[in-house]
Amino acid sequence: MKKILITGGAGYLGSVLSTELVRQGYNVTVIDLLKYEKNSLSHLFYFKNFTLITADINKEEVIKKYIKKFDFIIPLAALVGAPLCEKNKLLAKKTNVGSLKLILKYIKKSQKLIYPTTNSGYGIGQKNKYCDEESPLNPISLYGVTKLEAEKIVMQHKNSVAFRLATVFGFSYRMRTDLLVNNFVERAVKTKKLDIFEPHFRRNYVHIRDVVKAMLFAIKNFDKLKNNIFNLGLSSANLTKINLAKKIKSHYKPVKIKIIKNRSDPDKRDYYVSNRKIEKYGFKASVTLDTGIKELISLFSNVDVKFINNY
Repeated sequence: MKKILITGGAGYLGSVLSTELVRQGYNVTVIDLLKYEKNSLSHLFYFKNFTLITADINKEEVIKKYIKKFDFIIPLAALVGAPLCEKNKLLAKKTNVGSLKLILKYIKKSQKLIYPTTNSGYGIGQKNKYCDEESPLNPISLYGVTKLEAEKIVMQHKNSVAFRLATVFGFSYRMRTDLLVNNFVERAVKTKKLDIFEPHFRRNYVHIRDVVKAMLFAIKNFDKLKNNIFNLGLSSANLTKINLAKKIKSHYKPVKIKIIKNRSDPDKRDYYVSNRKIEKYGFKASVTLDTGIKELISLFSNVDVKFINNY
């Protein structure tokens, strides 16, 4: 069975992806510092096809030692999100860009790279036009800038696939509640209020399980997909912040929505995204926003845990 290395595999996406790949019988190795969550992979230690290496992928000797042993490399290690990158600018550049340069330095031509980047590089899209993979890139945060630079580095390796992820939602073993859907549902359940500013801002969304399914699809269909960049989102989930809030209210009646007119959103992203390219290749996201919202309502209603975000 194929050997897969996931850097940052204990994180929000990585912990769910690692679990599914182990379950499907792949030999999975995760390199992670376990900086934010110590136990997100503990349920995998039982399995013989799982290995955790607690190490820093920013250290050249770590990449040099381990990289060449694997068929697939999935680099997830990064400082994720605009606030965290603004707070740690040097580390963001080192991790989000520098670690990819190290991987490219030591990777063999035959090794396959699957890289999840972000569709936040589209910045502010045109009002009546969907952003596709050919749309101009204009990242408006350091996070977007570093991920776009890393994407360019990855695509220099002629055995690569990159996914520009929509805003991810849903439960993870290393939960994040700063992501917009997760955040809105948590606030709705815990405070019964949703104060929305700049309600017209648009975004595309995708459930974490669909991202994992897309990664599996890429592993199984790599030769068909390689050397391509794909938007990855749920095509029925292009909507404004206010419409997202109303959808949450349709499942959780107690919440009161209030539009705040004199505040600006520090995250200025505003765009709709086309996912037609990956759909034409045979993959389509299918977990609906309604399903994810109901999942999150159950989580926040029943689990009295303060999930710690990374900034």
